[in-house]
Amino acid sequence: MPLIDSLQAHLPAFTALRRDIHAHPELCFQEERTAQLVADKLTEWGIPIIRGLGKTGVVGVVKAGTSDRAIGLRADMDALPMTEHNRFAHASQFPGRMHACGHDGHTAMLLAAAHHLATHRHFDGTAYLVFQPAEEGGGGAREMMNDGLFERCPMEAIFGMHNWPGIPQGQFAVCDGPIMASSNEFRIVITGKGGHAAMPHTSIDPVPIACQMVQAFQTIITRNRKPLDAAVISVTMIHTGEATNVVPDTCEIQGTVRTFTLGVLDMIEQRMRDIAQHTAAAFGAQVAFEFQRNYPPTINHRQEVAVLREVMREVVGADKTLEFEPTMGAEDFSFFLQAKPGAYFMLGNGDGAHRSAYAGHDGGSGGYTLGPCTLHNPNYDFNDALLPIGATLWVKLVERWLGPQASPAQG
Repeated sequence: MPLIDSLQAHLPAFTALRRDIHAHPELCFQEERTAQLVADKLTEWGIPIIRGLGKTGVVGVVKAGTSDRAIGLRADMDALPMTEHNRFAHASQFPGRMHACGHDGHTAMLLAAAHHLATHRHFDGTAYLVFQPAEEGGGGAREMMNDGLFERCPMEAIFGMHNWPGIPQGQFAVCDGPIMASSNEFRIVITGKGGHAAMPHTSIDPVPIACQMVQAFQTIITRNRKPLDAAVISVTMIHTGEATNVVPDTCEIQGTVRTFTLGVLDMIEQRMRDIAQHTAAAFGAQVAFEFQRNYPPTINHRQEVAVLREVMREVVGADKTLEFEPTMGAEDFSFFLQAKPGAYFMLGNGDGAHRSAYAGHDGGSGGYTLGPCTLHNPNYDFNDALLPIGATLWVKLVERWLGPQASPAQG
């Protein structure tokens, strides 16, 4: 694996930095300490910075040569509102906050790449290093764009990397087109007429109406959706009633919709609205239908994926450059890809074996369960062995995209 020697040499320092971030997790738009750490490191290495985009976002600007060409690299910084179960030395110091998705590692990898790019500058153009807040539900990418990211940093393309448990350590995976789905939520409130459960004929019971709706929603997937178009409707909450002998006045339904295209999403939203309204009307009830679009689908651009695959093969080899199977998870990098060409890709985090190094720290396993550990899991931890791999990919991508500086003309 042709990793950059200096990145491997600096692994202990960037491992310590990653673990410091892990121990001090911050939620969306609250990444004050993390943003300051990033800004301090970039400034220390002589990299100009832009702050305040998306409230706590930081952008490092690394220039070399004379070209006007530019590329963007993105790392997310925020943590999740969940309590960590690990008890190793760098575990979260704050109950209810945890880096359970590896954003600490993403930040450290991009910082490692920043250090190398600033030190060597073997490219011609500008690398914009985008440290983004609030990926976990806050839409930080959108907010950075609203604050003028692409106007102040006019890049040709932007790329994002995420670690992925289950893919072997150090292997990359990417695909053309949709790689992650849109994320959307719905809330439906059915209002009937409450009454005594022994005399249901005097009431308009919202519960069977809700049951009819939930069943009918699945016919959108099986009968309205083209079979080749991926989509999911999941009803995840139904709330109603206070006593077993009372027909309730209202029933509330909530859930999520995931699609890979906006056209399918438009169809699903309209069909759900129609079903909700007409089903309620058929039973003499009233209905309020709310549909909230959170993140659009993350759709990679073919040309950018082709360049990325070449760099992946250079770094880890063709046999470790995989085709990623799209997932119904969502990612706000999608906002960037709606505005700019680019690609989102995965770096294998392994099966969790790296956590065995912590065994015995507390007289046991280190507070985690052995075996594979998924994202958003209280036992998750980023694999520090990935730091030089991901950083090497970032450096090589910048150098490939922007090319070398022109040699001075010979007199």
